Amino acid sequence: MKQPKVAIVMGSDSDFPVLKSCIKVIKQFGVAVEVHVISAHRTPYRAEEFAKNARANGVDVIIGAAGKAAHLPGVLAAFTTLPVIGLPIKSSTMDGLDSLLSIVQMPKGIPVATVAIDGADNAGILAVQILSVGYTELQDKLTAFKEQMATEVELKNQQLQMEVNQL
Repeated sequence: MKQPKVAIVMGSDSDFPVLKSCIKVIKQFGVAVEVHVISAHRTPYRAEEFAKNARANGVDVIIGAAGKAAHLPGVLAAFTTLPVIGLPIKSSTMDGLDSLLSIVQMPKGIPVATVAIDGADNAGILAVQILSVGYTELQDKLTAFKEQMATEVELKNQQLQMEVNQL
């Protein structure tokens, strides 16, 4: 059986520090990850080639991360029928709001699922959730992941209650 694979494409290597946690999250679920730097503006021919060949190269979901004008996720989505998740990167301009709006305001027919500015962990989790539709072994891993999050919150609440009672 084919191993699920996510491709992460960033517009600049300066986006990599944000994407490290996304890569870790995806790998935590046993999903293969490939990572590329492709600019929608400086190497648009490469973005087209990548997106058109992604499915043939075993990619199931694409995460496109970009800052400022942030056209990369939309350009990738224009050339593929694979799900594309847009990850807006906070830049010096408008604290990333420009990136968010560039990604989320896609024209009809070219959808891009969009997570929060610098929301790398959620981009990775969303990619795994999308994959779990076809790779059912991921469903149990996602359930365990969410149960672990709930347990951590309960422990924090218990610690908080103890501290409050000591006041």
